[in-house]
Amino acid sequence: MRRKRPTSHSQRRTLTSERPAPNLEPRTSTFAPTSSPNPEPRTSNLEPSLYPVIMAGGSGTRFWPLSRHFFPKQLLRIGGDDTLIQQTMRRVAGCAPADHVLISTNGSQAELIKGQLSDWKDALQHNFVLEPDGRNTAPAIALAALEVMRRNPEGLMLVVPADHIVTGQRDFDAAVNLAAQLAVGGYLVTFGIKPIRPETGYGYIRPDTKTVLGRRGALKGYPVRQFVEKPDAAKAARYLKAGHFYWNSGMFIWRAATILEEIMHHQPALGRAMERIRKLTDSGAPKQSVDEIYRTIEPVSIDNGVMERSAKAAMVPVRFRWSDVGSWGSLDEVASKDQAGNVITGRVVDIDSSRSIVYADRRVVATIGLNDMVVVDTPDATLVCPKSRAQDVKKVVDVLKRQQAPEHLEHLTVQRPWGSYTVLEEGPGFKVKRVTVKPGGRLSLQMHHRRSEHWVVIAGVARVTRGDDVFDLTVGRSTAIPVETKHRLENPGAETLHIIEVQNGPYLGEDDIVRFQDDYGRTLK
Repeated sequence: MRRKRPTSHSQRRTLTSERPAPNLEPRTSTFAPTSSPNPEPRTSNLEPSLYPVIMAGGSGTRFWPLSRHFFPKQLLRIGGDDTLIQQTMRRVAGCAPADHVLISTNGSQAELIKGQLSDWKDALQHNFVLEPDGRNTAPAIALAALEVMRRNPEGLMLVVPADHIVTGQRDFDAAVNLAAQLAVGGYLVTFGIKPIRPETGYGYIRPDTKTVLGRRGALKGYPVRQFVEKPDAAKAARYLKAGHFYWNSGMFIWRAATILEEIMHHQPALGRAMERIRKLTDSGAPKQSVDEIYRTIEPVSIDNGVMERSAKAAMVPVRFRWSDVGSWGSLDEVASKDQAGNVITGRVVDIDSSRSIVYADRRVVATIGLNDMVVVDTPDATLVCPKSRAQDVKKVVDVLKRQQAPEHLEHLTVQRPWGSYTVLEEGPGFKVKRVTVKPGGRLSLQMHHRRSEHWVVIAGVARVTRGDDVFDLTVGRSTAIPVETKHRLENPGAETLHIIEVQNGPYLGEDDIVRFQDDYGRTLK
């Protein structure tokens, strides 16, 4: 069958909620999976010009309190031994060379992501596309498209969220292969998921099944007839019963050049900003100049801003199992359950509960007679709600933001590229931390203006730089770091280093730091 090309811009009309087919001219914590299937054979490099783009800049709201702003859902272990972003990387690495994979994220998450993707450290070392500020998906995708165009003007982009679960690797590969063929023909292709319930949290897509754009085996691709915003319960039930609506998966394939053209057509202000960024980048302008332009861009999603307006939109109904793990309630779809239908993780003592989700981090959590409830306990925050209200967790996060409460930002244990630290106790003028440093890891060479520090080694060997002195400390030994003294902590040994750090001073915020040298590319001041 001959592929058909989308109409030109001059032939288009503005997209409404329903449209006929266009007249186309020819041209971290672990939740066990429901099952553990054997690895499926992979087809390597389905499309040599394909550049997967993993969208990894989201904030941790819907899985609070386990996810936080600086430790979002993609960094959690859900549905397997790997974290969600590790699962995503493995999934796309069979579709294209690993050094084709781009990670779209921000500076605050980049180092943690690099740590989680260390198996691909060499391939990804120059493949992080960083937003200076979040501007929703359309600007982030446009920025990644510029990078793909720089590497390959004919490059295709496979855009996937970092925090979704996909089961059925061969079916995923087949869908990518067909969608790539349609994208070469000029289409903006999305994957449609067959609904299994009347879901109100997703957008819906209705394809024009009378027009087949391409096929591969049992898979077919169609033009998009209608996009539907997240419906109410009654409409969602009608869509499920009708049988010809699909969930919008948020995964896409298109030529980088095509998506930039469509952005320029439907979001001209964004398109012009991207053209300015391209010219600055090509001229070798400093990153600060590029960041300043990016910060002026109005936020807009790729769905509302482009896909719902474009006459080039196409859809491939897929056969793989999918979940966006969008709330605590969605664990029912991906996690194993006990005989009463409960998802239990951690030190939980339960009596006679059913269909509930209970997560315990460190403390014992006891539950009695719960039905359809969510209980999540972490060292500094606890969530209790009905499963039916799990989507409202983001409202809790909004309240914490307004209160400027630290519990929405990060855990008591904060991950860093060199290890982690845990706040054990704090009060006026003091803070006590437990600091761990991985073997071979080291903190930046740094200084603090308003606090002194005292370090006590409790496990491993610490190499300390203090002013001009460099010396090792073993278990039980300690040292003091005066105010405004250059210092560094590193681990020269083969086991994890643990120290207790006592801070004293009138201000103990994490932003009281001057970095002189850093192994992880963080900002030097």
